[in-house]
Amino acid sequence: MPGDLPRPTDAELEILTVLWSIGPATVRDVYNVLSRRRPAQYSTTLKFMQIMADKGLVQRDEKQKAHIYEAARTKEWTQRQLAGDLLNRAFNGSAKELLMGALSARKATPKELAELRSLLDDYKKGKV
Repeated sequence: MPGDLPRPTDAELEILTVLWSIGPATVRDVYNVLSRRRPAQYSTTLKFMQIMADKGLVQRDEKQKAHIYEAARTKEWTQRQLAGDLLNRAFNGSAKELLMGALSARKATPKELAELRSLLDDYKKGKV
């Protein structure tokens, strides 16, 4: 599996989110979840998932008549890749500016702030 997969588009990320939440699934399964959220076409979902398989974003098991798809990488891995890309492209590599941008975009809850403090403490101690 390649180390550097292409950055997923918004539509591909939506499909990955479904696969992370329900696990390996058919196109029909993914389409059913997507169509409950917003109008969707089965054929469009199928085409996106075929393209995603070609890109290496999902793996396809073709042993059964209905192919089973699963995300090639974990949610956490993908989030790290997207955060790193955003960090470099939009914040010139500054973690501080990225964090400040995120905090200014949406008010964090006291619980989230406490979790951030804990994560920063762990990072400082080399635990993360």
